[in-house]
Amino acid sequence: MSLYKKSNLNLIQFDKSDIPGLIALSASVGWDYDQYEIATVMSSGKIFGHKNGKGEIVSSSAIIPYDNKLASIGMVIVNKEHRGLGLGKDATQKCIDSVSPDCSIMLIATEEGKPLYEKIGFRTVGHVHKFLCDSYLTPESLKPNSVTIENYNENDFIEILNLDKAAFGDKRSNFLHYRINQSKQCLVAKDTKGNIVGYGLSILGPENLLLGPIVAPDFQTAALLLDWLVIEHTGKLRIDVPSGNKDFMFFLEQCGFKNVAKPPIMMLNSVSLPARNSNLFGIAAQIFG
Repeated sequence: MSLYKKSNLNLIQFDKSDIPGLIALSASVGWDYDQYEIATVMSSGKIFGHKNGKGEIVSSSAIIPYDNKLASIGMVIVNKEHRGLGLGKDATQKCIDSVSPDCSIMLIATEEGKPLYEKIGFRTVGHVHKFLCDSYLTPESLKPNSVTIENYNENDFIEILNLDKAAFGDKRSNFLHYRINQSKQCLVAKDTKGNIVGYGLSILGPENLLLGPIVAPDFQTAALLLDWLVIEHTGKLRIDVPSGNKDFMFFLEQCGFKNVAKPPIMMLNSVSLPARNSNLFGIAAQIFG
């Protein structure tokens, strides 16, 4: 039972001056948010949470609204000494209240957090598979196809935005702009006519090179994008793959990835994910849906 009183805590919206405190909160529960990831979250959405009388951050919850009627919640963290006060629920409800009542809200839950979200009204509609890799090896089965892989340039943005919308289920203009700027590498896949048919990002985190989003017309193109993104990286890798991508997940296992978790995707104000075209092979990160 917590020895702290809820009345002594203030629920606020955080700003850039709070980034060090949010990093410390993240580290206290074993998560690896860094200043660049939190800055992208703040640029794309809002982060709420509680501070104690000393100005220390003891809870957080973030929401990223997309262009139409979809938003994503993540970064729900409560300091271990302050659990049992309902801080996570209050911060998450603040996120929900910050968007329109007819906005569908998605999140990817931890097993610990799932009961909380169910009480608020979220329901499980799918899963993602968390893959980690300590040592990547390009498999012999990877064969070049008719696409070419090139570095992204600013003129590609509208085509990428449209591909992402069809794959993810909503347009993510602000988020993609900031995510591409944050990325270590952004690649596009072009067909024989020079049309962009896929793209992939890598984000250098404190522990892993994060891979995603990866959007492609087929798993072979997704595999090529991933291989190009990681080929010169010598550290650990992470990718989160939506269910249904069996061939791509088999490819990952051939490369040395291990499927270490299968967290649920949950929705509020909707009974299903938005319509998608099955071209999403890797999500940006669990906080972004």
